[in-house]
Amino acid sequence: MSIIKVVAFDCDGVLFNTDRANHAYYNSVLRHMGKPELTQEQFAFVHMHTVAESIRYLFPDPARFEAAERFRRQMDYSPFVRKMEMEPGLIPLLTRLKPRYKTAIATNRTDTMDAVMRVHGLTPHFDLVISAREVDHPKPHPEPLQKILHHFQAAPQEAVYVGDSIVDAEAARQAGVVFVAYKNAELAAHHYIRRLEDLESILNGRPPYDD
Repeated sequence: MSIIKVVAFDCDGVLFNTDRANHAYYNSVLRHMGKPELTQEQFAFVHMHTVAESIRYLFPDPARFEAAERFRRQMDYSPFVRKMEMEPGLIPLLTRLKPRYKTAIATNRTDTMDAVMRVHGLTPHFDLVISAREVDHPKPHPEPLQKILHHFQAAPQEAVYVGDSIVDAEAARQAGVVFVAYKNAELAAHHYIRRLEDLESILNGRPPYDD
């Protein structure tokens, strides 16, 4: 592996377990619109996509989509942010990485990302955050990762991206960066880890395991 300069992460499912938060958020919208709570299939979709894509998926009728969008835009997201469960060892890992690497986030979150960073005290630990607001094409398009590479003047082989979903894997593939699959051995990846701290072994040239 080339000398790595940039370590980037997805947010949901990597930095945080967001299952409880996302269920609560989207179920609030569904209840307001008189629809049943998320199915397993629906949850799998909203976990990977932007909120606008998710609302359109849940409410394909244009009028219903507009009504659901208006409601969710006026919601206070703070209670849902607090339901997000930070992955074990995240802050110590970021503290150890920062002197050697530039750190970044590439996420399909949009207008909720600022609150996530603020409430959980992550702002000092990342040099750059690229949400779906900062790009024309969110993941699985490579644009979020390409923006990170451009910002740090890094070649694709000088960056690692840690993700947990197929949209992360596809974005990394198209951007040409090293992809590390987190808790998902079914993805096509260069490396696989079950704990965030295992990332250090990969960066030091000693992968903990490869599936």
